[in-house]
Amino acid sequence: MEQAKSLQSSRFMREFGILFVFAGVLGALMLLSPGAFARPANLMNIIKQASVNGILAMGMMFVIISGGIDLSVGSIVALTGVVAASFAHPGEYPFLVPVVLALGLGALIGLLNGVGVAYGNIPPFIVTLGMMTIVRGLALIVSKGSPVFGVTAAFENIAGAFVLEVVPLLVVYFLVVTGASAFLLNKTVFGRRVYAVGGNEVSARFSGIDVQRIRLAVYTISGLLAGLAGLVLASRTVSGNPTAGQSYELDAIAAVIIGGVSMSGGSGKWYGTVIGALLIAVIGNGLDILNVSSHYQLVIKGAIIIFAVLLDMKGKRK
Repeated sequence: MEQAKSLQSSRFMREFGILFVFAGVLGALMLLSPGAFARPANLMNIIKQASVNGILAMGMMFVIISGGIDLSVGSIVALTGVVAASFAHPGEYPFLVPVVLALGLGALIGLLNGVGVAYGNIPPFIVTLGMMTIVRGLALIVSKGSPVFGVTAAFENIAGAFVLEVVPLLVVYFLVVTGASAFLLNKTVFGRRVYAVGGNEVSARFSGIDVQRIRLAVYTISGLLAGLAGLVLASRTVSGNPTAGQSYELDAIAAVIIGGVSMSGGSGKWYGTVIGALLIAVIGNGLDILNVSSHYQLVIKGAIIIFAVLLDMKGKRK
């Protein structure tokens, strides 16, 4: 009986403990810097930043639940942003061209990652690390090492417009991606198979699941959402920057792991990833307001990831 209660308590803290942490961080920052942190403009900026990372994190969530990792998403953000901005100059191409190119290119790179992992039997870390370097190099080549400016007003409105003059479109994209991800994971056969592959690949194969196709699909989803993140980031900054997206893969992984998704695969909830993305944005914004050096911010972020993984390992042992 006591063991059952302990397991139930551990499961509850694993799934909902992040909510208490999030509330505690919010409360602490409001006490430390009430005038700057709680301003409506600053809160809106936090939500926008969380939306970009959240879109990336949703794709990363599929990959990690399946037992993989994707280090290339930050570079995909840079390349798709550069390509989108290059085809968004006034009077040259229809509005849909940069949108389709960004999404299609992101999905293609994700597909190539999936081919390497699923059919090449190359460890995900190696495949995506190599792709991260290749794609970053392509972004620098395509842009000739300089940001791409001069985009249309329509392109700028992709992320800069508002719904009902209140809700930023950027946030709407995040909500749509979150809703679609939650549906895929919880309400479809595909979602159950993603969990099964991450939980035990051998058992999944014996159950008749095409493990290779699942791996191909999750990496393609990750690449597609990284392409969307690159598109909206380029729209938000009104430029395509080949150096954009640096360390974004770290933020996405952090959001997923902090949100309770197991690094070993097979478990995790979509809403934990949402809270994780919000927490990462709140911590970064709060540390900026408190004038904490960006170097120390990297140390803090890395420590948070290690702590989250340690908690995950402890929960697995129980």
